[in-house]
Amino acid sequence: MARIAGVDLPPQKRLWIGLTSIYGIGQARARRLAAKAGVDHTKKIRDLTEDEVNHIRQAIEQEGRVEGDLRKEIQMNIRRLIEIQAYRGIRHRRNLPVRGQRTHTNARTRKGPRRGAIAAKKKTVGKKG
Repeated sequence: MARIAGVDLPPQKRLWIGLTSIYGIGQARARRLAAKAGVDHTKKIRDLTEDEVNHIRQAIEQEGRVEGDLRKEIQMNIRRLIEIQAYRGIRHRRNLPVRGQRTHTNARTRKGPRRGAIAAKKKTVGKKG
């Protein structure tokens, strides 16, 4: 089993899909890394040799910022926005959509389930018993 950047890659998947299980690597970056390492991106992860895995690992280290480092950097950026009281920081603090989405309707993922008299009424009406 290949382990890169602290993540076990799924052995049944192709390289360019398996690399996307590493935080910070998408499909385009995965293909670019495979080409840089000189490995066929359509090869299954279980068929990779140790040498090929090491080449991929080195290519990822050269590009930098994946997994823990990237998560830490993103958290620091959010914390900075909150501290300087930027609009985006305020939206993060209130747990509301940050990138201009409307909140009158939608945004239920970010805001959570509806609360209030109307929502309670809808719940009781839906239940028949």
